[in-house]
Amino acid sequence: MLDLRQIRAEPQRIAAALARRGGEVSLDPLLQADARRRELLVETETLRARRNAVSEDIARRKRAGEDAADAVAEMRAVGDRIKELEVVLKETEAELEARLLELPNLPDPSVPDGRTEADNVIVRTWGEPPKFDFPPRPHWEIGVDLGILDFARATKIAGARFEVLRGSGARLRRALIDWMLDVHTREQGYVEIFPPIPVKRESLIASGHLPKFEADQFKLREADLYLSPTSEAQLVNLHRDEVLDGDRLPLCYTAYTPCFRHEKFSAGKESRGLTRQYQFDKVEMFKFVRPEDSAEELEKLVSDAEELYRRLGLPYQLALLCTGDLGQAAAKTFDPMAWFPGLDEWIELSSCSNCLDYQARRASIRFRRSQGAKPEFVHTLNGSGLAVGRTLAAVLENYQQADGTVRVPDVLVPYMGGLTVITKTD
Repeated sequence: MLDLRQIRAEPQRIAAALARRGGEVSLDPLLQADARRRELLVETETLRARRNAVSEDIARRKRAGEDAADAVAEMRAVGDRIKELEVVLKETEAELEARLLELPNLPDPSVPDGRTEADNVIVRTWGEPPKFDFPPRPHWEIGVDLGILDFARATKIAGARFEVLRGSGARLRRALIDWMLDVHTREQGYVEIFPPIPVKRESLIASGHLPKFEADQFKLREADLYLSPTSEAQLVNLHRDEVLDGDRLPLCYTAYTPCFRHEKFSAGKESRGLTRQYQFDKVEMFKFVRPEDSAEELEKLVSDAEELYRRLGLPYQLALLCTGDLGQAAAKTFDPMAWFPGLDEWIELSSCSNCLDYQARRASIRFRRSQGAKPEFVHTLNGSGLAVGRTLAAVLENYQQADGTVRVPDVLVPYMGGLTVITKTD
């Protein structure tokens, strides 16, 4: 959520910054609602003061044995007017909050202007795409032929955009999760969290997934709960409505969770296989930091994600997203994109974002620099470390062999019980 006082003070600058995301933005309806709210508050408080004064006058008259009928009538009329104003004030405050919740974060000045992912900027690359003496195949063909990936049976169970992993495929998934968490917790300083999978509506509002992405959410029928679209939603809400000790910052968390997202995609190879599923596994990295440290912490977050690519031996490009490709809550985002030889394209396995104080305002998360100091909003950062299904797919494509088998990356061999090559499963 943006700072209402900042919008009120600099509407033209805020509108211009939001317009960088694409299209003209009018803040007039929001500012009009804000003005109405302030006018209603003034009128309501004035009437309450008048009601108190009249009440005191009535009490004085009664003690003196004087007639107070006119004052009683006035107090009744003032009370009725206050009730009317309170209804209008509640409606106006709801409108103002709804308009504030709709606004995305302001893009950082260092973010390049652009409308689509074609305008993203590649800031660095690592590794060389593998060369094959045979036509490389997409991961869905490799996995199905090996018997470790089954889309047909998943469709019988749950419908399209789900998968069944079998044997070495299921073990590879588990190996990736365990290895990622071990790197994050043992080497990179993150504390592991395992949160509830369902989240309340206010949790998704706090993270920025609602109200804009309501149509993408899986909602539980019997409760006002949603299946989490990413553990970013749970992690930001760990400290909702709290004032943190500034000496403890940064707080760095990592969590593995299954994630659920009902996104709609057009037919094509980008929607096949494991890259666009309704249910997917992800290991998340999340940070609560001081505002002056968030730029540096974003660089560290990106570096932590890149380290996983390098250890897996997956060539990647690091893209700085343009203004039009930013997520709702992000002010700046880097996407490390792995090479998929079977698809002949780069696909992100991680997305690392600095949300500044956008989520902290929505979730009311603040910190104190010292005892007695005025609370300030923290900055929040999030990044995938990594998306498990996509990483599994990238491993299958980059480590495929001419005979249809797949080599296991060295770092995963201990997590695969010493298995070095994935062969066909009966």
